[in-house]
Amino acid sequence: MNSIKEKLYKACEAYVDERIKRIEDSMAGLESDQENETKSSAGDKYETGREMINLEINKLAEQLQQFKNLRNTLNVAKSRTNNGSAQLGTAVKTNMANYFIAIPADRIIVDGDEYFAIGANSPIAQLLLHKKAGEEITFNGKSAEILEVF
Repeated sequence: MNSIKEKLYKACEAYVDERIKRIEDSMAGLESDQENETKSSAGDKYETGREMINLEINKLAEQLQQFKNLRNTLNVAKSRTNNGSAQLGTAVKTNMANYFIAIPADRIIVDGDEYFAIGANSPIAQLLLHKKAGEEITFNGKSAEILEVF
């Protein structure tokens, strides 16, 4: 595998892992708060506080599942073989910007070049998919030439 792509994957994996850890830490804190709420409160205040904590735990559980899904998508992208056209798991250099079609993970700097990690369902990825070097896309009224797909 191309060393640039390896670095892009590692950056995306670190992004997902860091967010999963943050969510799990938050959930552990809330569960601890919930135990303390059980021990120290009584009546309606007890029920309200407990329910607020449960709602927050449920929100975090949904976010956790979303990031686990992103990790799965990243694993699928990593296992794909490059056929020369833009697809899930490829990096695309254009004369305007560089993209890594895998998961939405913000911008990544690799060997001095900036890449935007984007999901395959994003508008720009939809324009790039199945395109090859030398082809053009138009996004927000601006044309970009695809210089390299790897």
